[in-house]
Amino acid sequence: MCFSIGIDIGSTSTKTAVLDENGTPALLFVQPTGWSSVDTAEAVRQHLIQKGYNPALFPCVATGYGRVAVPYADKAVTEITCHARGAMLLHGSGNLTVIDIGGQDTKIIRVQNGKIIDFIMNDKCSAGTGRFLEIMANTMGLRPDTLCDLASRGGSISISSMCTVFAESEVISLIGKGESRENIAFAVVDSIVKKVASQAGHLDMGNEVCLTGGLCQCGYVLQALGTALNKTIIADANGRYAGAIGAALAAREIRKKAAPEGRMDGVL
Repeated sequence: MCFSIGIDIGSTSTKTAVLDENGTPALLFVQPTGWSSVDTAEAVRQHLIQKGYNPALFPCVATGYGRVAVPYADKAVTEITCHARGAMLLHGSGNLTVIDIGGQDTKIIRVQNGKIIDFIMNDKCSAGTGRFLEIMANTMGLRPDTLCDLASRGGSISISSMCTVFAESEVISLIGKGESRENIAFAVVDSIVKKVASQAGHLDMGNEVCLTGGLCQCGYVLQALGTALNKTIIADANGRYAGAIGAALAAREIRKKAAPEGRMDGVL
């Protein structure tokens, strides 16, 4: 059986995907990135070896924030390319808009006929990202998924500042005034949704829109973002692995190119 490996080292979490020759995931796992991408890459390598997928024997591509910190990868590929390819495989479509809400940035990628035709990436401010949600959840003494659940039962208030530092001060002030956790959670998610929707407004999004990243399994975020964009937002159960899956697809091509030279002979 032929396998290919994709490693997506993000700013907060690292996702790894191993695909078989049919593009079906044979192994998916996630772990915190921590302070050192180099240490994380080594931990990924050890786990892969333990599971029987030694990256010394199978083609491997790295992507994400820490892609240059994976010394055993055959190649490093940008997040935009990998997230688009991974989303296309997961949703079986070459015509879609991919919204990836990552830890430190938000990527919006327009794909048409299987090719990336445009993209926008917010990497200058943590507003509208998973990090923003994490900071606000910590301020409220909640887990991010719990905050999202509470948000679905709240309403009526908003956070005016788009700056994470000032927004956190607003949340602290709301807590001090005795505002309900549901309403504060609503304001936090609403702030993220508005930021992403504003960013997406600069692209012709087409008819099919999918959400990837750590928030893709949060039903309320899907609903709220869909309402803001006037679109039905879809998500796959493995959507958070889109970047790693796209990297593994790129690795499969390396194998095909390398095979005639004998790099993988007797292994794959």
